[in-house]
Amino acid sequence: MTAESRIFSVADYVRPSEGEPIRSVVLETPDAVIVVWHVHPGQEIAAHLHPNGQDTWTVLSGMADYFQGNGVVRTLKKGEIAVARPGQVHGARNIGSEPFAFVSVVAPASAGYALAER
Repeated sequence: MTAESRIFSVADYVRPSEGEPIRSVVLETPDAVIVVWHVHPGQEIAAHLHPNGQDTWTVLSGMADYFQGNGVVRTLKKGEIAVARPGQVHGARNIGSEPFAFVSVVAPASAGYALAER
């Protein structure tokens, strides 16, 4: 009998990219999608929303402008958790000098995705 892995190393999923930030999937089930993001200074994750689910970001390093829709922007930094409920706009631009890295949990996995205005 093999035990299913329940512990994952973030370092195994960090994928720095000189182009667009890479969405590195750790685990996907019908209940949720868990993703690690690595965003270089100046890179951006486009403002978007999930019509049918929540996206929770736990920031591991760096800082970013966090887009909340209707022109509302707040600084999001290491040690903070941002929650975008169904239909709430979110996205980010790294405004610091170090990588902005975070774990995103979208629940359920069928939350959907649509680009949005900042």
